[in-house]
Amino acid sequence: MRTEPVVPHVFVIFGATGDLTARKLLPALYDLADKGFLPRRHAILGVSRSREMDDARFRAWARGILGDRARSWCDTCLHFRSIGAGAPDDYRRLGAEIDTLERAGDLPGNRVYYLALPPAAVPSTVVGLGEAGLSRSRGWTRLVVEKPFGWDLDSARQLNALVHRYFEEPQVYRIDHYLGKETVQNLLVLRFANPVFESVWNRDRVESVEITVAEDEGIGRRVAFYEQAGALRDVVQNHLTQLLTLVAMEVPVAFEADAIRDEKVKVLRAVAPLRPRDAVFGQYAAGEVGGRAVPGYRQEEGVASDSRTETFVALRLSIENWRWQGVPFYLRTGKRLPRKLSRIVVRFRRAPVTLFQSSGGEIHANQLVITLQPDEGFDLYFEVKSPLPGLTLQTERLRFRYSEALGALPDAYETLLYDVLTGDATLFVRDDEIEHAWRLYAPLIENPPPVHLYPASTWGPDAAEGLPQGGWWHGV
Repeated sequence: MRTEPVVPHVFVIFGATGDLTARKLLPALYDLADKGFLPRRHAILGVSRSREMDDARFRAWARGILGDRARSWCDTCLHFRSIGAGAPDDYRRLGAEIDTLERAGDLPGNRVYYLALPPAAVPSTVVGLGEAGLSRSRGWTRLVVEKPFGWDLDSARQLNALVHRYFEEPQVYRIDHYLGKETVQNLLVLRFANPVFESVWNRDRVESVEITVAEDEGIGRRVAFYEQAGALRDVVQNHLTQLLTLVAMEVPVAFEADAIRDEKVKVLRAVAPLRPRDAVFGQYAAGEVGGRAVPGYRQEEGVASDSRTETFVALRLSIENWRWQGVPFYLRTGKRLPRKLSRIVVRFRRAPVTLFQSSGGEIHANQLVITLQPDEGFDLYFEVKSPLPGLTLQTERLRFRYSEALGALPDAYETLLYDVLTGDATLFVRDDEIEHAWRLYAPLIENPPPVHLYPASTWGPDAAEGLPQGGWWHGV
């Protein structure tokens, strides 16, 4: 990790007793402290509407998550305050509590407000903070908002306007945990630190690019959210789109937040409008996973029996700029697919003249396969001569795995929280980037294509197979 110092601060978590806090935020904050990245003077303030929770109960709850190894940190750094009904007076009292914590801990007024909240609760929380004067402090103040940021283009614009009423854009950190993965960040290093790749990263050498985020599980306990969101809002508009921009962006003028985000926005502006034939939606039906029968999406508890919510999306995009003109980008995501997989496949063009036709057999195109999870790393596939008699070719690969070369990678939230605390916005999404992403998918939101059923534990509906050139997907 980078080693910029984290200054003393108060980290305020709204939704402090929720699933995200338990699974990601508290473990990431403790790991940062345990590794020495947090200063001795810091405080974590949990906030929720619970009136039963207090400091002692919150600390005991956190110890149950983190284990006794974190007892000292929990008892020293963790605090809790109820926001009650979220009325203006509740936010003013919260501000007084933060002031008290800062005086008691000799803290300089640096604050993070992390909104680990359902999307519907975000606007009222922003207003509550702003109207109570909590968007400013003696030090710096930063607001962290989880995805989805908005529900469509209009709602994203409205939410941006609301946030900007109280917070300036440099204060706002729209978080997408995918950007915190070391393998995602390494896309920039792979391209821009290695001329061998960047020199062929264009329409002259690349035939197609495929980006897949596959999940082998169903919707689990997310029924209420997923029935309204679907795969397009849940994964495509954020995770897949972020990967698209990092793969396709131009070389930034500097390795700085705004320079990188400027280039990502240019990619989104260059994507041609999506047409109906460029998209395939699917929904998983009943099937078998590991010898066990699993229900279809419409049989999941809480899902309407005639639901048209998509659990699978496959897209073909065209980027109309000098670098990528004529190179198709294929995006794909889905639930109840055969395995959990996040992967980018860059397929290079074949040699213009085949010298080895007489050898028989197919000569395969070179491919760079970047695996983001699991088994993070990359593979470069190329052709070699087989040691058999005669001139016979076979495909081999060069292989790199992070775990083998560099050891365990930090959790994405650990990286992102560190960046928030040091003021590095490189891995966070800017306001105009959010709006351009929603604008790109507006045609599919307004007029969604038909939803095709696919059996659980398959790679999606048959209709998606005809989307790529050649009629098949690579790298699975």
